[in-house]
Amino acid sequence: MRRVVFNQKGGVGKSTITCNLAAMAAMDGKQALVVDLDPQANATQYLLGKTGQWPETTLADFFQEMLKFSLRKRGPESFVCQTPFPGLDLLPSHADLADLAVKLEARYKMYKLKEALDELTNYDTIFIDTPPAMNFYTLSALIAADTCLIPFDCDDFSRKALYALLDTVREIQEDHNPRLSVEGIVVNQYQPRARLPRKIVEELISEGLPVLPTYLSASVKIRESHEMGKPMVFMEPEHRLTKEFEALYRRLEA
Repeated sequence: MRRVVFNQKGGVGKSTITCNLAAMAAMDGKQALVVDLDPQANATQYLLGKTGQWPETTLADFFQEMLKFSLRKRGPESFVCQTPFPGLDLLPSHADLADLAVKLEARYKMYKLKEALDELTNYDTIFIDTPPAMNFYTLSALIAADTCLIPFDCDDFSRKALYALLDTVREIQEDHNPRLSVEGIVVNQYQPRARLPRKIVEELISEGLPVLPTYLSASVKIRESHEMGKPMVFMEPEHRLTKEFEALYRRLEA
């Protein structure tokens, strides 16, 4: 199963959700892979920690090879690196991805990620983190994925953007990837005592949108998790937010 975590709005928790769900899969005994397509590399830093040692090969190297006329390209497994967490691997990002996007799009290379992931058959589950924009990398991810998870952070700007985002997914389904489906909207940074988040979520549900019933709470612990470079299940397995990630993961796997 390949899931892309996608929202064109920044700051909605894409990297956090990607890494924590992948960590849950690894804890569940699965071989999990995170693909970090965001040049900001937040998922890469989250899973590898702030060691100052960047992986020798990254997705920037992978896509650079796609621009070369060479019969001897390295297999996609050459660009995968291990994380400190058993069962959880990473295709790491790099800032150079930003400069490569225009060249890759001009050469129509948006199917290369799908082809690479097709070769990585040793993984039970793959989570793809995307940039906060509809660009070459996001399109590549939506072409490569089976399902799409949409983080939603309970404000009115996010709500207005949500409808356009769902239209984008439908367009990708029609033009590039008919098997792609929206697996659900993930309510993030939820504050149940606040009136506006409750109201917005209730209205989305009443409109028939696929809001997943497990909400992720707002918590300072997630910032500590980022700082330590440890997904919640490895940092505080009994924390409320960890249990929410676990419930969300179980819901998706049911």
